[in-house]
Amino acid sequence: MLKLKKYLKPYALLLVLGIVFLFGQAMLELSLPNYMSDIVNVGLQQGGITSSAPQVISADTLGLMEQFMSTQDRELVREAYVPLADHPKYEHLSDTYPQATGTDFALNTQEEEAVAGAFGRASYALTWLMTQSGATQSSTGGFQALGQLLAQPQGQQLVAQAIDIAAQTPDTMLEQTGVVMVKQFYQQLGADTDAIQTNYILSTGVRMAVLAILLTVCAIAAGYCMARMGAGVARDLRRDVFTKVTYFNNDEMDRFSGASLITRSTNDITQVQNFLSMGFRLLCFAPIMGIGGLIMGLSTCLNLAWVLALALVVMLGLLMILFAVAMPRFKKMQALVDRLNLVSREEIGGLMVVRAFSNQKFMQQRFEKANDDLTSNTLFVNRAMATMLPAMTLVMNGLSLLIVWFGGKEIAASNLQVGDMMAFIQYAMHVIMSFLFISMMFIMVPRASVSADRIYEVLETENQVKDPEHPLHLSQPVQGVVEFRDVSFRYPGADADVLEHVSFVARPGQTTAFIGSTGSGKSTLINLIPRFHDVSEGSITLDGVDIRALPQKELRDAIGYVPQKGILLRGTVESNLKYGNPAASQDLVDQSARIAQASEFISQLEQGMQTPISQGGTNVSGGQRQRLSIARALAKQAPVYIFDDTFSALDFKTDAQLRAALKEYTTQATVLIVAQRVSTILDADQILVLDQGKVVGCGTHQELMRSCPTYQEIAQSQLSKEEL
Repeated sequence: MLKLKKYLKPYALLLVLGIVFLFGQAMLELSLPNYMSDIVNVGLQQGGITSSAPQVISADTLGLMEQFMSTQDRELVREAYVPLADHPKYEHLSDTYPQATGTDFALNTQEEEAVAGAFGRASYALTWLMTQSGATQSSTGGFQALGQLLAQPQGQQLVAQAIDIAAQTPDTMLEQTGVVMVKQFYQQLGADTDAIQTNYILSTGVRMAVLAILLTVCAIAAGYCMARMGAGVARDLRRDVFTKVTYFNNDEMDRFSGASLITRSTNDITQVQNFLSMGFRLLCFAPIMGIGGLIMGLSTCLNLAWVLALALVVMLGLLMILFAVAMPRFKKMQALVDRLNLVSREEIGGLMVVRAFSNQKFMQQRFEKANDDLTSNTLFVNRAMATMLPAMTLVMNGLSLLIVWFGGKEIAASNLQVGDMMAFIQYAMHVIMSFLFISMMFIMVPRASVSADRIYEVLETENQVKDPEHPLHLSQPVQGVVEFRDVSFRYPGADADVLEHVSFVARPGQTTAFIGSTGSGKSTLINLIPRFHDVSEGSITLDGVDIRALPQKELRDAIGYVPQKGILLRGTVESNLKYGNPAASQDLVDQSARIAQASEFISQLEQGMQTPISQGGTNVSGGQRQRLSIARALAKQAPVYIFDDTFSALDFKTDAQLRAALKEYTTQATVLIVAQRVSTILDADQILVLDQGKVVGCGTHQELMRSCPTYQEIAQSQLSKEEL
């Protein structure tokens, strides 16, 4: 993936914003369990009372509580409380506590937490002492029994003992005891404790709702940023891959099959897009949630850390097993997709041949083999991932069970509150879910990584045929003189030359023809002129300029090329004829069609020049397709025309008519013709006879009949004595 990092640079802002929103989403999601814990602990168990320090307390009650405080706590409390009448919020407090008098006391300090600790210890000491005396806080007789106990000599000793015990009691127990006492204090002062509880639950719930809305906004924003980034990178990759492929010459096309290039341009780029849109989001989100959930969970209850550690060890073990088993299959996936596409394309492209030889069964078996290989590989991967989800669920449920079991014991020991245990379960689930997200990454990352490597392989392929750094230019107008100077050529990796020491000159107004047995190098030679390949030795010049020193566009603009197999593009007849010269006038298009002997069948079409042409020109015959290809080249009005065995698909009559019209049209152009039929090139100004890549004869038809045995054999096999 790092090989394609340059494609992320234009979307750096979206990437940063996406990560920021993901971080915000994670932080908000991690804060929600704490609010849930507060609702349970404070809202339900403590009646909405958040502190052991009462906001208002009667003078008598304060005096009673001070008896159960240490000297330090007593001094702290006396400094923290002022007469209610002197408090800045006297009116508000009077409304909240209607039975309080001006001589009662109200909390007025910044050290409320310390005061709460003092009251928590005093409340616990009081509760412990009342338990020892058999009294309860809620009964009047209980307080009378407590007063009698305090009046006895041993009472003060019991108070001192209670204060010492409270000082050693866990803060959780002190807080729970303190808020129970505070609730009773408020009830004595006429406060509506039910309203306090309701208000607390509602206010906390509203905060949770606001956080949930913000969390949703962050999630949507993060998804939007990542989706935009993924779509943008995919668009840029498709553009660059397509652009790169359009400049591939035959060597590069041989290296990558057409099916593979299609897969790389579609399926592979889609894999990268999915990773950036969704996978990268999970890759950033999972560690934040995992680490954050771990920290928050341990801060809630450190005593249950071993349960979480056990779950993490099990999860890591599962992930390592998945990684070892499934990773090789993930890497194999794209190659199998390539193979399936290749077989499918070969079957569809050669359908007529398959039918002609009744080989449907054989092709079906090939397809079944490729399909079964991909299916079995995919099933193995899916089965591996399918076992992951139940295993994760088992770990999550087992973890919840352990937390409830051992958390209940901690609650019984007053080391943990119910709400804290519930929050711990939520944080533990966040940690497990983060590992579940990571396991999903084991699906996406390997496939995306393999796909990125395959895309990078295309993008980094260096074109063997490329424009020079300091190009030369043709003088205008272009004359069209083509000269081969001791040209040799061999394909990359081949052991021998395909062409050896070929030299000739093709001049304007002349027709130069090439003939020879199959495999003699005719098409290879002609493909060197537009630089579909570059020569291995020697040079080819156009108007005296080495074609390797020219920009490819300038070189090919000077050539009207008709390939051996006529290929048309989706569009109309007119758009195909104007493909090489979009500015061609209608008269020029009509003239080109007439010379190519295509006017008659075009006029018979329902829509004439506007008749739709399907992809590859499959809705016209082979001869019609070839004539349209010739007309397309003629409409270019180029100084050089190359016909690569173009006339073999035409009948003799059409061939003769076309060549006669072509000769008049190309009086100022250089014409190069590759032919299989001697009748096509009888009138050529010079004919080059090729045999195993070498020129074994050069001259006119009559000259070659006298001097070239190879040409004689070809001619005598095709023509009668009268024609010769």
